[in-house]
Amino acid sequence: MVLLDGKKLADLRLHELSVQVSSISGRKPKLVVVRVGSDPASEIYVRKKIKNAAQVGILSEERHLNENISLQDLLRIVASYNLDPEVDGILIQLPLPKHIPTQIVIESVSPEKDVDGFHPLNLGRLAVGESCLTACTPRGIMNLLEHYQILLRGKRAVVIGRSRIVGRPISLLLDQAGCTVTVVHRDTPDSSRFNSEADILVAAAGVRGLITEKDVKLGATIIDVGIHRLDSGKLIGDVDFDRVKDKVSAITPVPGGVGPLTVCTLLENTLQAYRAKK
Repeated sequence: MVLLDGKKLADLRLHELSVQVSSISGRKPKLVVVRVGSDPASEIYVRKKIKNAAQVGILSEERHLNENISLQDLLRIVASYNLDPEVDGILIQLPLPKHIPTQIVIESVSPEKDVDGFHPLNLGRLAVGESCLTACTPRGIMNLLEHYQILLRGKRAVVIGRSRIVGRPISLLLDQAGCTVTVVHRDTPDSSRFNSEADILVAAAGVRGLITEKDVKLGATIIDVGIHRLDSGKLIGDVDFDRVKDKVSAITPVPGGVGPLTVCTLLENTLQAYRAKK
């Protein structure tokens, strides 16, 4: 069994990214993270993103807004960053407060600065195979599979979950890589029969321990996108790692699998957005 070490690959790619950024003469790429409210997890995630940006030489700014901000005021702030030529990437840290319609805010970000890859225009470009800013977790998964030379063409892939953040974009990327892709979700009858036929299984359901050894094919490659904190503080995924690991050929750990590559891809997207202006 091969452990698909996302932390190791992310460190390698961050080093390569720092070399690319250091070679830029003049203004460096800049990322702005807009955080609304005081969600503790969001604060930790943003701190990690700002730290990694500094590590590779990308300028970054956190705009922390009061949780009671109106939609109109938030949209005005986003619009100001859209118009700022010094800003290359804009990230709206989720979740937003309940009174703020998330989709309206996401769609207010210029597609050219949408380094999260969530804007409908970028998702549409991805769907038809055009170059675009791709959602970070799916792109990170593809980079991980490529790094470990996991054969995709002609393989059967199953994606559990259909969110625009992970499920839909990774299903498109796997399809473009030559997989035959099935997407299963809460409304899929007997989804375990699809899961057990998958050569590549991407678990992005957000349900801890959902996938056990009976749900996976012998020799399959398992990508676990889920992350859940137990009362003990331990982090686990959507896959029951201990019950599955002896049956599969490759699997991502939690933590240290997909997560580090998500942040890494965000910064790579920021450089891509910067270069697209040139």
